[in-house]
Amino acid sequence: MKKNLLIVCALLASMMASAQSKVYFTKEITPESLVRIYKALGVEATGRVAVKISTGEGGNPHYLKPPFIRGLVEEVNGTIVECCTAYGGTRQDPQKHWETIHEHGFDSIFAVDLMDEFGEIRIPIKDKTHLKYDIVGEHLANYDFMINLAHFKGHAMGGFGGVLKNASIGVASTNGKAYIHSAGKTADPKLMWTRDYLAAGPTQDLFLESMAAAAQAVHNYFGGRVIYINVMNNMSVDCDCDGHPATPELQDMGIMASLDPVAVDQACLDKVFNYQGKPGDDNKPLIKRINRQHGTYITDYAERIGFGSKSYELIELEAPKK
Repeated sequence: MKKNLLIVCALLASMMASAQSKVYFTKEITPESLVRIYKALGVEATGRVAVKISTGEGGNPHYLKPPFIRGLVEEVNGTIVECCTAYGGTRQDPQKHWETIHEHGFDSIFAVDLMDEFGEIRIPIKDKTHLKYDIVGEHLANYDFMINLAHFKGHAMGGFGGVLKNASIGVASTNGKAYIHSAGKTADPKLMWTRDYLAAGPTQDLFLESMAAAAQAVHNYFGGRVIYINVMNNMSVDCDCDGHPATPELQDMGIMASLDPVAVDQACLDKVFNYQGKPGDDNKPLIKRINRQHGTYITDYAERIGFGSKSYELIELEAPKK
């Protein structure tokens, strides 16, 4: 009896281990390592490939630069895709957004698509706790595959920004962003920023739950044909959407990639929280920003709605031989 119980426990442990999502990691942050970690995933991006990045607010120096991502985008014959923001600045208006895209050098190298420039569409959402649908740029329908290429860093409202935020807020149209931020209460970005609305708006956790649900909607829209990559460099406490971000106090860590967005965001969080900082290389400010916004809750909720797993196997890629 005891022997049989041990066998059962061993089988259960083996099943649990096999259920872990694979997250690939490289300390190198180079154009070559970005292509290498994409290939390590073993899934080829085919058809019309959207590469979702943040083109960065005007004045922000921390966004992922065109020379860095060029090799990957060319490898998959991809199109850079973006949507307009839901606040003032250099990217809410399509004309200004195109000026920013040009100033940051994207359109001189890549095909770029501002997906909500001419309209938006509603796509189905599985978790209808707060949102009835997800409102995204209408050109999302033009693509067969998405590479979610996110810059992992802090964020004033979400605590941190990684692939979950890049799939939800990043793919949403201006109205869609307001719909997520308000947890389904309004799709009017003007209303969202009024003093009365902010005072009576949704709690932080409802916003995070809405982000997770919207990210899942985009994943499901592609039938799971999505690759998720987080680049852990220039990790300011502020997002690329901030035109005047704080100087990063934490040194660059590397690149994470997975087919599971929950696992890759969780792996990055663990990397930051478990890091032994030192003078000139301090993780405390970023941790403080994440905790202030209860940012880690998004992976909890995303796992709860069946979007992915916080349990992962970290696979470090060997450095190429010189």
